[in-house]
Amino acid sequence: MMVLGKISRQLCSLKKLPWSCDSRYFWEWLNTVFNKVDYERIRDVGPDRAASEWLLRCGAMVRYHGQERWMKDYNNLPVGPLDKYKIQAIDATDSCIMGIGLEHMTGLEHVEKIKLCKCHYIEDKCLQRLSQLEKLQKSLLELEIISCGNVTDNGIAALRHFRNLKYLFLSDLPGVKEKENLIQVFKTALPSLEFKVNL
Repeated sequence: MMVLGKISRQLCSLKKLPWSCDSRYFWEWLNTVFNKVDYERIRDVGPDRAASEWLLRCGAMVRYHGQERWMKDYNNLPVGPLDKYKIQAIDATDSCIMGIGLEHMTGLEHVEKIKLCKCHYIEDKCLQRLSQLEKLQKSLLELEIISCGNVTDNGIAALRHFRNLKYLFLSDLPGVKEKENLIQVFKTALPSLEFKVNL
């Protein structure tokens, strides 16, 4: 509730946009607000709860260990002991997650699957930052990247740092040009990886 209060105060203080601006700039600003990292919140409720709030606020879904149901409603996030609900899977389809928000994932230790589909703000720097998160490097087993137009070969190549990755699916990524080169990169770095490419 406190997070939403901060956001509503920021919205109320928003100055009138000049006539030359169109609504895209407003939505980009608003999405940036949704992605802002609140380190106090992470400290107070733990990384899994704070990351869940961030992801759902941005339109993504999460699934916790031991549960089959996907959480997609921010207002229905489970309550209880802070260490009880550990994120196992993230589906960020059509979400507004951005690179600045990825710091929410620093403390996540149990994420095994991530799906990034139609994530317009995800670009190479985001994937490079994601692949540097030590705890995620150990836990992530499956990754899908679909229809993310700002991703290129450089961003995909960085994913080789997920040393326990078992499955990687890439589809509809117009910025990825060197498919055969990427296949070789992953064969060398992760020989047991199941690598499916539909570019």
